[in-house]
Amino acid sequence: MKPGIGLRRQDAGANGEAGPKGEPQKRRVIRESGIVEERTACRAGAAPKVQRPIFAVPLEIARARFADSRFPIPHSRLQTGFTLVELLVAVAVFAALAAAAWGGLDRLAQTRAALAAQQDRFAAVTRAVAALERDLRQAVARPVLGNAGETLPALSGRGDALELTRLGFANPRAEPRSHLERLGYALDRRDLRRARYAVLDRAPGSLPATTVLLEDAGELRLRYLGCDGSWRDAWPPAQALPCELGGVEPAGALPRAVEFRLAPAGLGEIRRVVELPAALPPRASERGGPP
Repeated sequence: MKPGIGLRRQDAGANGEAGPKGEPQKRRVIRESGIVEERTACRAGAAPKVQRPIFAVPLEIARARFADSRFPIPHSRLQTGFTLVELLVAVAVFAALAAAAWGGLDRLAQTRAALAAQQDRFAAVTRAVAALERDLRQAVARPVLGNAGETLPALSGRGDALELTRLGFANPRAEPRSHLERLGYALDRRDLRRARYAVLDRAPGSLPATTVLLEDAGELRLRYLGCDGSWRDAWPPAQALPCELGGVEPAGALPRAVEFRLAPAGLGEIRRVVELPAALPPRASERGGPP
């Protein structure tokens, strides 16, 4: 081994010569780790005999021997551990980091909850608008009988409520009933409700089944466009319009379009104009071919 690397030797003699009284020469070897060993030199060419390291003693003996020493054992386990000040500093740093992380996580959770609520609200408004548009596009000119036996128009509307007969009432079980359905829309305590009647021509005690289509819908405003190009706040008009084909009765007449406006809280005003299907002339089914 090269000098200066790994071991430093302190020799009492030279070249392993015998010391006084013919005893073998002893060498003291100090490792870089601080452990001191004694090696006995033998004859030339023979490997030195390594004795037990001086410091290779039980831990209890080393603790008792070096308890009052100014020079502790290098790399000894007697000096391991943390002081109270170090523990307090570590706890304080951890508490500060935990407080900062908790604040960030709390703001993140609040932002995520707010975004989820806005997304749910927007989805509910979209479904309500789509349902109203779909029912208006499927309106048909079919008057019905009321609870008292009176004739109700195919589409009856005011500025804040609407009732109509629509097509497309699915019948997957092939039940003996009509494919038409009577519906109604109105505001009830700022909630938009959809009413559905089980039959077209009602009995004296018939009541609709209502569901909340949109909560906190704000206000609902309706207008109706006649064949003369004029917008009205109510439908049907008191008298039949001259422009109606074949002199259709007011109860069976449909407007050309319906405009509705919703003002949900936080989303502003939503306006839609839905074109309704035109009513067929009374004798259209009797014609043998196209007009």
